[in-house]
Formats: sequence, C-alpha cells, structure tokens
Amino acid sequence: MKQTRGTERTWWLPRAVVRLLDAGAHAEAQWLRAARARQASPAATGRPSRHRQPQATESRQVTGPDGPTALPRPYRGELAGQLYSVLTRKPGISRKVAGWTCAVCRTAVASVLDHCHEHGYVRAPVCQSCNTLERPDHLYSNDIRVAGRYARLFDTDAADWLRHWHRCPGCRSRTTLPLPHLAAWTAHTACRPLRPSHRAPRGGRGPCGVLRVSWTGSQNTPRSCLLTVTVDFCPSGEHRVLAQVPYREAAGRFGAWLAETAPAIAAAAGPDRQDGLPAQPRPVIADTSGEDLSLF
Repeated sequence: MKQTRGTERTWWLPRAVVRLLDAGAHAEAQWLRAARARQASPAATGRPSRHRQPQATESRQVTGPDGPTALPRPYRGELAGQLYSVLTRKPGISRKVAGWTCAVCRTAVASVLDHCHEHGYVRAPVCQSCNTLERPDHLYSNDIRVAGRYARLFDTDAADWLRHWHRCPGCRSRTTLPLPHLAAWTAHTACRPLRPSHRAPRGGRGPCGVLRVSWTGSQNTPRSCLLTVTVDFCPSGEHRVLAQVPYREAAGRFGAWLAETAPAIAAAAGPDRQDGLPAQPRPVIADTSGEDLSLF
C-alpha cells in the first residue's frame, strides 16, 4: 500500500493477482456475450425464422441489450508490420482485438496483442491462455527455466508456434527467434542429447533435474552473446553446466531445424532479408494507461 499527501490510498497488487483479475473479467465478458447471443437467436425465443439463414461469414452480428455486437472473426494478418508501441496508443484498440479469434488456437476470443520484444512488431491477437504459454519462463532478465511446457511449443504444436513467431518481420528476415525463445529452444531441443538421466524410483531412467539457460550479451552483438545451458536440482548434485553455445551457432542450428520441421515457414524467411526493417532498433514501449490495456 502506498499513500501520498493530499491523495487517496493506492493499493499495489502482485502481477499474478492482476492477471487473475483481468482473466476473470474477460471470462465474465465472454459469458455475457454468449448469453446475449443465445437470447437473440430464434431457437432461444421459440419463434421460427421466416428467412433463410445466411451462409457463415468472417464477421457476423447479433443483437443484444446494448445493440448489435460483432462475433469474433478469424485473424487474417490485418495488423502485419505494425509496431506495438504505436498501435496500443490508438483509441478503441482493446475492442478491436476482442473482435478476432486467437491467431494460434483459433478457437478462443483474442484478448491481448502478442508482440516481439526484440523488434517491437505486433505478431497477432491471441487469447490469454496462448499468450501465457508463449511467454518465456524468466527467472531473471537473462535467465530462463525450461520446463515441460516447451515440449508443446517445440514438439507437438511447433508448426503453429513457428508460424506465429515469424509474423514478426525482424524474426522472419533473420530466420531466427527472439533471444529468450532461441535460448529456450537451444536448451530444450539442441542440447537434449546432452541431458543426463538417473534411475527412477519405480524403475527405468528419468531425465536429470530441470534445464535452465542463461546468456550474456545481446542478439545485437552476436559475437559476444553466449548461451549457457545448466541443470538445476540434480538428485546427486553431479551435473551443472551442460553446454555453452555461441549465439551464431544457436541461430544456425535453429535455421537448419526450421527448414526440416516447417519447410514452408523457412522458405518464406531469410537469410538476412531486411524487408523494410528500420535502420535502428526501436525500443518496445508498453502503454498500459488506457482502458483495458493492462494485459498488453
């Protein structure tokens, strides 16, 4: 709690609590929208429709107590190439985002704008669940814990996530990923054969501890950027550093893996195409002062 002179008390909540409250408000808004849609449908009122139902289109409208409401439509790249710091300052952007379905799972209503923190470009509107899954599990600003959820990002649903990440012109032109994502990929995929195993209590062998990757330097200075993959919580305390991978080597491994895993995405990428990128990197400015922008 913080109190200043001549002002009312201000309460500071943990980020996790704020996200939970925002998610609850979004779920309530979805429930109200669905209830209004059911009330407005002919089946709910018991009156037969005299007109033939129109074919399904990208955007439909239902009439509710507050007037016509557009149903979410599939995202077709309408925000491609736009900067997050500029787009989030435009009025009504939250309502516009809610007019799309999630660009990753394609089922839930979008609630946030996912963007590349390295280059500042908007990727696509996504739902809160996909946005949370995509976010690297930072321990520190340059340190990531590589937990089991990365198996979905880089194994089972790899093509969908690679297509989503390469919506950023910067990542696509360089055939790579933002540094935290590339670090997680290096630990989870490229260094997987190096991870030791131990005997499991019920027989067999299980992977040792939890993988963690940290780095020094920046992707803007690839010669000095080094990724270090380690194992935490080893039962016997034997294993620490598994590998140290230079940034250029990690990016090269990722490019080869991308060409094998998602050839169409790799073909649309680099190498080293500029695609109208700004000459100087632009910082990502998060503007959360507007209404309903706390999730961005």
